[in-house]
Amino acid sequence: MHTQGSFCWRECGTRDAVAARAFYNGLFGWDGADQPMPGEAGVYTVMKLGAEDVAGLYQMEGPQFEGVPPHWATYVSHDDVDEAVEKARAQGAEVLGGPFDVPNVGRMAVLKDPQGAVFHLLHPTESECAQVVDSSPGSFCWSELATTDPEGAKRFYGEVVGWKAVSREMAPGMTYTTFLQGERPVGGMMKLEGPEWQGVPPHWMNYVSVADTDETVERTKRLGGHVVVPPTDIPSVGRFATLQDPTGATFSVIALAPQEGCLLYT
Repeated sequence: MHTQGSFCWRECGTRDAVAARAFYNGLFGWDGADQPMPGEAGVYTVMKLGAEDVAGLYQMEGPQFEGVPPHWATYVSHDDVDEAVEKARAQGAEVLGGPFDVPNVGRMAVLKDPQGAVFHLLHPTESECAQVVDSSPGSFCWSELATTDPEGAKRFYGEVVGWKAVSREMAPGMTYTTFLQGERPVGGMMKLEGPEWQGVPPHWMNYVSVADTDETVERTKRLGGHVVVPPTDIPSVGRFATLQDPTGATFSVIALAPQEGCLLYT
């Protein structure tokens, strides 16, 4: 089970689940196991890395997804989703969905933080939320908030999730914040500023660990994906790139420096 404040699941919402599934299988070696969703909501695919659950994938269909682009969603574990939603609302967040129960999964809600980044809260059932998260290639190893107001985000996530925020200068003019649950780093945050971020809304970005970033980028191109940010070195952390699958969902990959394990910017 994941403790409160940890990232417990990621899932891809897409308008072409068949194409997305083939892409991630070719890129990371993920296999898919389909399971029916409640009612007539379609099929939910659990992507697996070997025997371990690594992510979810589903086809966005219906009026509730009108105007929603393909995306990777970020889930944070919480012991009391209802209480967290009320705290989030009081802090200025928009409740996009829930709280509601998902059979055999748990109680969840979808929120947009005061700066506009969307994330999910989930109180998982005892048997669920067993996503593998480590530094092995093909595993999610980090989630990072890009926001217009880091100080406001620190207050918001501190109140709603319980994270402590520690900031340090990574380079002249560039401050990076690490979110801690207790003393354990669980995620990061950076400010959306500069011409390279123009037009990019606040968002949560998910990172997948890879053995070789440059090779992963070349394979992405061969599989029909796109390069958003080319391979870039982060001193003492690793080499990363931001990619987009053929259906339009964006994610990042990183080959981590050996001493960093699965936690960035510690």
